[in-house]
Amino acid sequence: MNSLDYVIVGFYAVALIAIATYVSRSKKGQEKTPEDYFLAGRSLPWWAIGTSLIAANIAADQIIGMNGDAYAFGMAIAVYEWTAAVALIVVGKFLLPVYLKQKVFTMPQLLSQRYDTRVSKLLAVLMLIMYVFVILPTILWLGAKAVNNLTGLDLIFAMILLGLLSLAYSLYGGLKAVAFTDIIQVSLLIFAGLYVSYVGLNAISDGSGAWEGFMILQSEFPEKFDALLSYVPKEQDPEAYGNYVKLPGIWVLIGGMWIAHFYYWGTNQYITQRALGAKSLNEAQNGLMFAGFLKILMPVVVVLPGLIAVALEGTAIPSLEGDRSRAYPSMLSLLPNGILGLTFAALVAAIVSSLASLTNSVSTIFTMDLYKGNMSMEDKSLVKIGRRAGLVGLIISIIVAPIFLGSLDSAFQYVQEYMGLFSPVILFVFLSAIVLKNSTSNSVLWGSATALVAGVVMKLYVANTSESLIEPFMHQMAISFFLAFIVSGLLSPKTENEKVFSLSASDFKTSKLFNFGSTVIVLILASIYIAYA
Repeated sequence: MNSLDYVIVGFYAVALIAIATYVSRSKKGQEKTPEDYFLAGRSLPWWAIGTSLIAANIAADQIIGMNGDAYAFGMAIAVYEWTAAVALIVVGKFLLPVYLKQKVFTMPQLLSQRYDTRVSKLLAVLMLIMYVFVILPTILWLGAKAVNNLTGLDLIFAMILLGLLSLAYSLYGGLKAVAFTDIIQVSLLIFAGLYVSYVGLNAISDGSGAWEGFMILQSEFPEKFDALLSYVPKEQDPEAYGNYVKLPGIWVLIGGMWIAHFYYWGTNQYITQRALGAKSLNEAQNGLMFAGFLKILMPVVVVLPGLIAVALEGTAIPSLEGDRSRAYPSMLSLLPNGILGLTFAALVAAIVSSLASLTNSVSTIFTMDLYKGNMSMEDKSLVKIGRRAGLVGLIISIIVAPIFLGSLDSAFQYVQEYMGLFSPVILFVFLSAIVLKNSTSNSVLWGSATALVAGVVMKLYVANTSESLIEPFMHQMAISFFLAFIVSGLLSPKTENEKVFSLSASDFKTSKLFNFGSTVIVLILASIYIAYA
């Protein structure tokens, strides 16, 4: 990077803060209420919801981590993006109507309406642990590594700078600042990803065009274009077996992947918070459908550059020396100055938007579910507490990031596997609250404890075996999830719980636009897997 690139990045940072401050400003003489700060005053349109969902989701663990995994074992990693599009449709159809009808600020708050505070506080604590000790550190660490690769900046200092940039607008403006600046972030991110892929494919074809480059890439590295990995015994090929454990063939389409997806897109505070801030249910549902279309496109940004790096390593780009996390940053060396600065700004945008989203959710959950108590929703001090909680959560994440992630090959898989301990528990509790009319606080708590213990035991067990049928963490998630329902069902009374939600078929009706868009998404995904399976 040269001085022009640094000027572009600096301009981007200043513009981002200025725009966020402008869109989130309060009327003269008024202060932000908790609803303004945490839910953008319930005023978000569909396009802001859709783009903000993608910006919150696509961070360093996707751009750096998924491209690294694509470099290591191919396009199969794109299943996380493509199947998420279907999960978004299901969440929009069946879960959003419940959330918006109950008018909640946070996901644990929904549980306090259905069960007692023990359940809601348990889920609040689990979410905070996952955000502060798993997701935030991963985004910070991988983001800092990308900055270090391009600028030489010290990793710790890079994490601090990224954290400060995210706090510069999210801490003051709340969800509205995050959501509306995410529109800029996603536009820049998609442009950068498309441009990096175009330049890389054009380099493969020696200037004959991107499509020709893509054809050459497929013909020279066909093993990288298997959408579903095949099982290979560990003693026959340890590396192929290790790849299969991370993405266990057809099971990614019919197994535990869906537990991860429905947890992430349907019960995860920093994702659902955008939908909770929607103008209406219809706007929220259309926002999720729009995000589904964007998810189909995202592998061009988070997978294709990693595949291209396989063909260009050691020639057009430097050798990665076995470090897959360098695949995407090395691809940026193909770009001319100016465009490099813009692309680097897009990478920073992805990192910062996710950090901002997470810190806002940390502040929301801590304030509304653990701190608030009997305080009035109009109490302005809740906003101050929320800001402090977000700041403390980010500081803790910066401290633990190098400790937890410093020696890992794949930080993206680290996130998936450790989220896999919590996601079956959290999804089980929410589905029980909505679907099971006879579940109680005690039965759900026992089911949750069973799922959490089973997940930990399986993770410890398979770590000490040479090969196991349940070694893929997706299988472990499925087992934990169903064990929770079995235990909870055995301990639940036969009678209906008096706090069950009042829902009818009319609550789940969706618009013609939503139905049409959802059908198109499913057909596109079916075509992809028919072509590449």
